[in-house]
Amino acid sequence: MTKQVNKEQVLYAYKQLQSVVRQTPLQFDPYLSEKYEANIYLKREDLQVVRSFKLRGAYFAINELNEEALSHGVICASAGNHAQGVAYACNEKQVMATIFMPNTTPAQKINQVRYFGGDYVDIVIEGDTFDACNDAAHVYAGENSLTFIEPYDDEDVIAGQGSLAVEVHQSLTAEGETADYVLVPIGGGGLVSGVSAYMSEAMPETKIVGVEPSGAASMQLALAEGQPTALDHVDKFADGTAVGKAGNITFEYVKKLVDHIEIVPEGKIAGTIIDLYTRQAIVAEPSGALSVAALENMKEAIKGKTVVCIISGGNNDINRMAEIEERALIYSGKKQYFVVNFPQRPGALREFVSEVLGPENDIAKFEYTKKISRSNGPALVGILLGEYETLPDLLERLEKFDPNYVSVSENPTLYGFLV
Repeated sequence: MTKQVNKEQVLYAYKQLQSVVRQTPLQFDPYLSEKYEANIYLKREDLQVVRSFKLRGAYFAINELNEEALSHGVICASAGNHAQGVAYACNEKQVMATIFMPNTTPAQKINQVRYFGGDYVDIVIEGDTFDACNDAAHVYAGENSLTFIEPYDDEDVIAGQGSLAVEVHQSLTAEGETADYVLVPIGGGGLVSGVSAYMSEAMPETKIVGVEPSGAASMQLALAEGQPTALDHVDKFADGTAVGKAGNITFEYVKKLVDHIEIVPEGKIAGTIIDLYTRQAIVAEPSGALSVAALENMKEAIKGKTVVCIISGGNNDINRMAEIEERALIYSGKKQYFVVNFPQRPGALREFVSEVLGPENDIAKFEYTKKISRSNGPALVGILLGEYETLPDLLERLEKFDPNYVSVSENPTLYGFLV
């Protein structure tokens, strides 16, 4: 590492950012505290100016540039929160920014970047994937002498993200508390590196737990392999942490300072998003819900302890809620899909409803096309269960109706094709 980020550097970044970022609240959460028999606090970065922690690192990195670099302008590649943080910072400092975004970026996110950046942002749509977009942005930066603002693998960015930990420390101290655990989402690793760099000196007894989605656990793979290694496949559901390869710099911080990494399935994240919204009126994006989702994995270890969960962002597109609810129901087992063979005669569907469905079951999807010159025809049936515990009885009745039924929910390839 070119310069080790420590408590002193994070405090310096915190002071530089005081007039720019919001000191977001650290809120005691009664519902989660009762549920897990612990003292659970939520660090609400979803209430940040750009609705995520990314502003901290982006602004501080830009703030540390000299006048010559600023005069040329800066550049970044991002499809989300980092782009918004850079845009906001450049508007505030009146520095020109070129922001590359891939073709797959939703219009809502492009509009947000344009809104935060105003006259100081040029948006370039380039590449069908983030990697292609990022490569093009680096080429453009070299050709035009622009300073690249990395999303996580940079010491100034790390120090800026770590300013969040200073606020956590101050809030806990004011309450006469200390934290046993701080749970931090991991994408590329900038946030967890900054938080652990500060906490290791300011609150050395506190355990730092990184949390990754199971479909993008690049930091866990890096630790297993001894170096950052590219994942074969990345599930982009938790888009803010859907990083295919951990950073080289952040890997060193995590290896040295992070106590443990928890892996959370995407379906569990989806259920946590819904729970946060319905019970606490918190709108969290998938990556923002990661730390709370990990509490279930740690419920025995955290009993009686004080735990801080970082809600890292709230940039959740309302158009995704149907997908989020579907993922949550599939993960919980309360929504099941089957391919069922129906006799091609009048009354077959009525027979299925009366003989197979339980009193609290409902048909959520039914697709059927009558086959010519056949006695039976397959149908795709989605069933919503009142309680997961009723599934064995449903399967028993279903087998009597069609011994050759196929469970689509248990086959990801078939589910992706049919549903």
